[in-house]
Amino acid sequence: MNSSDRTPADLLRSALAADPARPLVTFYDDATGERVELSVATFANWVAKTANLLQGDLAAEPGDRLALLLPAHWQTAVWLLACSSVGVVADVQGDPAAADLVVTGPDTLERARACRGERVALALRPLGGRFPQPPEGFADYAVEAPSQGDRFAPFAPVDPDGPALAVDGVELTGAQLVARAREDAATLGLTPGSRLLSGRTYDTWDGLSAGLFAPLAADGSVVLCRHLGQLDADGLAKRVESERVTDTAV
Repeated sequence: MNSSDRTPADLLRSALAADPARPLVTFYDDATGERVELSVATFANWVAKTANLLQGDLAAEPGDRLALLLPAHWQTAVWLLACSSVGVVADVQGDPAAADLVVTGPDTLERARACRGERVALALRPLGGRFPQPPEGFADYAVEAPSQGDRFAPFAPVDPDGPALAVDGVELTGAQLVARAREDAATLGLTPGSRLLSGRTYDTWDGLSAGLFAPLAADGSVVLCRHLGQLDADGLAKRVESERVTDTAV
């Protein structure tokens, strides 16, 4: 962790410089049995591709508002950092009609149609799979993202004091987000190398912090679990052991 980091994208760059091979996000979906592990380098590569898609093909600019209609998922984490990289405000579960563009999962397609700007849909299938039939009026993220560049440079510097995230009535600048993530990391007892298991949803600050930002700020990693309630106590204990979990937020 670099004390001069002032945006989530800065935190990711520092993590990449320090140890690109270490795990950053390990994702489970206990409704499907999916498990995906992303190292810092792999996660950063997805962020770069997504940021290039956002800035290039979707023509997003700093200050634009993106309604992010996605659950707690590794691809949602990628979009959050891609928004930070470009300077776009990630409005989590925000109103698509009031947004410049929208990113949605399969369950919120109809709601997302209220957006008059660019629309991107994610199938949220295992291994980042495509929609069997692309939804009309949406770009399929799994089709568009892989061909994007592996490195990203913003057209304009991202202002740490500009708005970065809106969730559940809270709006934060990049600098405020990083500060709160560091505070939460200390409260959760996270230190470099910590592995935090989070079963929280991504529709509150506490869920976003435990599920991404606090572990990133602490040079730790997250075991992000969707549908954790479908796992029994024995299964949870085995996961804690197998994933070398040091802290939990459920």
